[in-house]
Amino acid sequence: MAQDYAGTTNRSTYRRLADHLDSNSDGYGPLRGSLGTARMGLIWLAANLVVTTLLTGTLFVPGVSWPTAIAMIVLGTVIGGSVLVLVGNMGTRTGLATMSLTKGSFGLRGSFLPVAANLITLMGWSWVQAMLAGVTVNFVVEETTGFSSPVLFSVLCQLLVVCLAIFGHAGIARVEPWLALVILIFMAYIFTTAFLAYSPAEFAAIPPDAALGWTPVVVLDVVIATAISWTVLSAEFNRLARTQTAGMIGSGVGYVLSTVLAMILGATAIGFVVLDGGEAVAFDPTVIVAIFGAPLAVVIFLSVMATNTMVVYGMVSSVVNMVPSRRITFLPTAIVLGAVSILGATWLGLLDRFAAFLTVVGALFIPVFAVMIVDYYLVRSRHYGSDILRGTGGRYWFTGGVNIAAVLVWLAGAGTSLFLTYIVPSPIGATIPTFVLSALLYLGWAAVTGRIDRTARSHMHLLDEPDAADHARH
Repeated sequence: MAQDYAGTTNRSTYRRLADHLDSNSDGYGPLRGSLGTARMGLIWLAANLVVTTLLTGTLFVPGVSWPTAIAMIVLGTVIGGSVLVLVGNMGTRTGLATMSLTKGSFGLRGSFLPVAANLITLMGWSWVQAMLAGVTVNFVVEETTGFSSPVLFSVLCQLLVVCLAIFGHAGIARVEPWLALVILIFMAYIFTTAFLAYSPAEFAAIPPDAALGWTPVVVLDVVIATAISWTVLSAEFNRLARTQTAGMIGSGVGYVLSTVLAMILGATAIGFVVLDGGEAVAFDPTVIVAIFGAPLAVVIFLSVMATNTMVVYGMVSSVVNMVPSRRITFLPTAIVLGAVSILGATWLGLLDRFAAFLTVVGALFIPVFAVMIVDYYLVRSRHYGSDILRGTGGRYWFTGGVNIAAVLVWLAGAGTSLFLTYIVPSPIGATIPTFVLSALLYLGWAAVTGRIDRTARSHMHLLDEPDAADHARH
């Protein structure tokens, strides 16, 4: 009798928590934003002022010269940021998250493929950030006590992230802009320290090491791929904007500023290590923590916790938003994905393959976003109707729920990206040709099949569509 009572209590506690999380999560369907330009800018500034972006900058020097790295960082961020802003604006206009928007071009069921790719991408980011936090904590603990177990600390950091994603993601979202301010202060400190010790001319004179395998176009591809990896969450953030202007300017300025600052800081910090006679170990937070002190380790840890919490929450939201029903709910999804993310945090070897990881992200998602942008802005005349909220049928059903043409373009684009990266390296990189090819293929298919809609419509948010609520229930 006591066991039955205890079981009932446990189940009811779980059910209460699950119901609470479902009612407080974004759930399925469109949202209407209320944030202005400044707030959107702060969100994007905070989101990308993280150690992963900073350490990406350490990959480039001394592979290429310091001025070349800066030029490619700025150019690649502007190019990739343009894709991010366009996809984000789709979220502002419709109120839908990024993966929900793929239903318009890939079909109500075909969108499950980009969702699966998105899970892989976000899971990889989650692992990388947990490892970086764990390695940083391990460095400080080892320096203090002599105890060292980077795998243990990586797992503990990710366990904390999963708990925060389940219980505290809303609070993290409010705190993150303040963490960004602290990180900006430390950035200023590191820049000041570096340039008081060595002049910009001395940084520019660091000889490139061709043996590292970096070229300007490879750097450009990695920087663009970084923007593409953030674009998977761009509509999630930008649907919170009150107006298109607020979303586009806020995300554009916030993303470009944060990425350029963080990556240039990474390139400068590793350049400082080279000029100081140290070994240029790329993508290792302990190298710069050893130079700039334990307070930087605290900042790295806090920023990773904040950003990684939102990454895990984004994974859960992507799955919950797949279908317009309550069959997939927040808590069990978070537990399953959280368990996978904790196990993956033990794979420290991924840190040595970070550039390859970004290449795969680019190959997977550059064609997806090319198809999405062409479909929404050119083929659909900047309008998705309430049929996109349906479970079956309607104008986004295509063939059995899948737009086969979009899937084929995606496969062709991903194959092209990998071919131009690993088989026959392109003199202009892989990302730009892949985007252009994918966009032209999809636009050509739409033109040949007569699918281009030239109807002039006034803009209407999906929440203002008269039958949106009915479709969301079916």
